[in-house]
Parts: sequence; C-alpha cells; structure tokens
Amino acid sequence: MPDMTVRTLTESPSLAALFARAALTQRGRRGDLPDVVLRREQVVVDRDHLLAYDRVCGFTGGDVLPHTYPHVLGFPLQVALMADRSFPLPLPGLVHLENQITVHRRLTADDRLTISVHAQDLRPHPKGRLVDLVTEVEVDGARVWDGRSTYLRRGHGSPDAPAAPAAPTLPSGEPAGIIRVPEGQGRAYAAVSGDMNPIHLHALSARAMGFPRAIAHGMWTAARTLAALEPRGNDASTSHVWFAKPVFLPSTVELVVDDRERVVVAGLRSTKAPATPHLTLTLAPR
Repeated sequence: MPDMTVRTLTESPSLAALFARAALTQRGRRGDLPDVVLRREQVVVDRDHLLAYDRVCGFTGGDVLPHTYPHVLGFPLQVALMADRSFPLPLPGLVHLENQITVHRRLTADDRLTISVHAQDLRPHPKGRLVDLVTEVEVDGARVWDGRSTYLRRGHGSPDAPAAPAAPTLPSGEPAGIIRVPEGQGRAYAAVSGDMNPIHLHALSARAMGFPRAIAHGMWTAARTLAALEPRGNDASTSHVWFAKPVFLPSTVELVVDDRERVVVAGLRSTKAPATPHLTLTLAPR
C-alpha cells in the first residue's frame, strides 16, 4: 500500500455512531478514494464474542476462528472509512455484491491480530459504480487472512463498463439441507457483527428503506453456508461469494452443495423457486 497514510486506532470504532454520521453526511460526496489505511494492532479475540458468533452462524465452536470471523473484526474499520466525508460514495444504499476471502493459515483465539482496511479500485459499472474494501490481517508481521468486499453504488451507470465474471451455476438436484431462517435472524446477527443497518432489523424499518420485509445480512448467509461445509475453510483456503436475491425474514431456504471436485460449489436457493439463488459460493483449498 505505497503512498498511503496509516491511521492507527486504539479501539474498535462505534458502528452506531458511524452509521449516524454516514446518514448525515451522505450528500455531496465526490472525488477519488482516500489514500488512507485504517489499522488496529494487537487485537485480542474475545472468546465470548467468538462463541456468540459461532452460535448465530452455525459454526461448531471452539478456539479456531471461522473462515469469515476476521471480516467481523475488520468491518468497523470498513464502515469508519466509508462514513468519512473523504469517501466519494455515500454509505447508505451501498449494495454488497461479492466477497472474497483467503485464509493463509488456521487462526485461533490465541493469535494477536493486526487488522488493516483500505479502499481501492473505484470503477464504473453498468448500474452505477463499484468499489472494493480490502481487509488484511497479520500475525507477527506475516499475512494470515485477506478479504475483499465489493460494493455497488446504484446510479448513473456506464453501459460500456466491463462486466464482472458471472457466478458459477448453482448446483441442482436435491438439497443437502433445509435452513429455517427466523424473523429475528437479522437482529441476532446484528448483535454479534455490529451491522445495525435498518433493512435487517425489523419489517417496519425495512419498509422505510423500500423493502417489503427485513432481509438477512449477506455475510450471515455466507457464514451459514460455510458453516455447513466445516471443517473445510478453517485451514488455508479461498472462498468467493456472489450475492443474488436477498433472503427475506422469515424464510426457509435450501442448501445445495457440489463437492465432487477440488473446488466446492455451494449456495442457498429459494424453496419456492429453486432456480433462484440467494447466493453462490466457491471454496477451494490452498
């Protein structure tokens, strides 16, 4: 990250305050991405929080950090970067389209983590503009985890913008499992992730944002799918998630898995319209 200013935070910022600031300062955003890296050093994993996250997402528990857990630790830094007036896209209304994670080695609650977040690759899209929020995790100076979250800001698009690679075809056939997602799932995940976006919390607040009902967090659906694939993903591995139709709350969804090849393809699909994916995910060992 050459020529970037590193700002080291001594504690995780308050997400509630950041979301409020983002809502109040969303107008008039323009310009380039800030040349800033937000960092927290020697982050200690709270085992009670880890256990709560495991329970909400369906992981088996223990001291091993699930594939997606460092994303939750880095998410407040993502929001802090996007809530700042220097960020060119308003945070309210950003749509999480894709997520990529690479685990370089198994992580445990004994590891002391240095977490860094920066933004890169602001680019045109047929429906608006895309940006990547990159999270990097180190232990004792060695890279152990990388995450890339791709967000879309809808607006004046560029018809000539290059199309992103399409998601793989969702596995067909009988489901590997049925997942019942309760009405309170959004609130439960918000409690462990800090993501209090009103579209996830209650039908009334979701309707105010243009949704007929509350929807599950995309990163909860990704984590829940990866939890079904354990222990794959806990060791060195790479995942790529494409988010599609949101999961409305409450819902019942089908888990589908094709693990006949080295790269596992999995996803969640609608029980009423099996051809409609909620997400598609690939997981490959490294």
